[in-house]
Amino acid sequence: MNLSCVSIYFRTFAPNMSVMTSLLLYTHTVSTWVFALQWGVGVLALIFLIVSIFIQRRAGKRLKDELVELDKVRRGNVAYDFILKAMKIAVWRYDFETQSFVFEKDYRDGRNNYVPSANENFHDTLAIIAPSDVEHVNSAFSDICEGRTDFYHQEYQVLDKTLGISYWEESYATIVDRSSDGKPTKIVGTSKRIDERKELEASLVTARNKAEESDRLKTAFLANMGHEIRTPLNAIVGFADLLPVVQGEEERNQLITEIQKNNSKLLRIIDGLVSMSKIEAGAKSLLKAHVDLNQLLQQMVDTYQPTTNVPISIQCAMERLQVESDRDKLFEIVDNLVQNAVKFTTEGSIRIGYDLMDDNFVHIWVSDTGRGIAAADQERIFDRFVKLDEYIPGTGLGLSVAKSHVQNLGGEMGLESEVGKGSTFWVNIPLA
Repeated sequence: MNLSCVSIYFRTFAPNMSVMTSLLLYTHTVSTWVFALQWGVGVLALIFLIVSIFIQRRAGKRLKDELVELDKVRRGNVAYDFILKAMKIAVWRYDFETQSFVFEKDYRDGRNNYVPSANENFHDTLAIIAPSDVEHVNSAFSDICEGRTDFYHQEYQVLDKTLGISYWEESYATIVDRSSDGKPTKIVGTSKRIDERKELEASLVTARNKAEESDRLKTAFLANMGHEIRTPLNAIVGFADLLPVVQGEEERNQLITEIQKNNSKLLRIIDGLVSMSKIEAGAKSLLKAHVDLNQLLQQMVDTYQPTTNVPISIQCAMERLQVESDRDKLFEIVDNLVQNAVKFTTEGSIRIGYDLMDDNFVHIWVSDTGRGIAAADQERIFDRFVKLDEYIPGTGLGLSVAKSHVQNLGGEMGLESEVGKGSTFWVNIPLA
């Protein structure tokens, strides 16, 4: 066996010095080509080791990055779900191949939310939308499906009597993917219940309409008030001017009677305005005292019988009944009801009376055989400034004032009426 010696010299130069390094590699080999082969295998093994270390490091870094991204996705999904829950919305996508909806997440309010079945197409879904909303929903969704628009937004009512569901919903959708020819291939959307918003909108519209109607009626009232006040005032002034020149006792008494009647009319108008002003100002104080109800009703007959040709009668459940109430407010309630009956009854009769409901309430009523009130007007007749007949004198405040007083006393008020057959207004007042 021969001994081969390979001497490799490395010379390193440094300032003012020279270092000679020798590396001797000894190996026992049979021949030179075997030595070269062994040397080549070693070099290749070293290169493979270096490449493996490099690949492993890159794979480790990639794995680490993927874990970081996975953690971000996980945290993103948690945040995504949290946002959906907080906003109370459902996320869905539209499948163009099956032409059906797939709900991925659903955090909407309520338990009866409609979710399309797996085999249900878009036209089947339209069946649960209120008929008044079908046309505009179908048109808007067709526009986005056919690519005429990139965005969809609609509000509609979900209504299905068979399933027993009824609620308002708002949906948004957009195109997220298109084919090579530009046609939409994927639509993603959200849906949310908006019942509270719709209720608020409805109440605001009602309030606005009521305010506009009240403003219109108030304008008509102010325009009419000048005539209402001027009519009795002109009569008072005119008859008072005639008194000094009238010689006959009978004529003088007639003039005095007319003056007194118009004085009463004027006072009632002013009393109505004062009462409404107090109600508007929020004056709800009660001065309770013993009130003889039989005596109060008889006073109404004595006051209004001379002003009408229609007989006024009393029908009381007891010979005497005392209630603990505010006399002025109770008087004004009955006075307005009787005055209203006298005003709209030209033939037949007027009856006023009361019945005991129980130990706590008394049922007072005023019934007439006048023209009656249509069902459509029976609710608004208690509103301020409402007059069903502009040719009948009045301010349109009497029934409104009466209802406010009844509520202040802790009672309730209503009516029963039929056109051409008369009306019966009633109030339930606490006995104490």
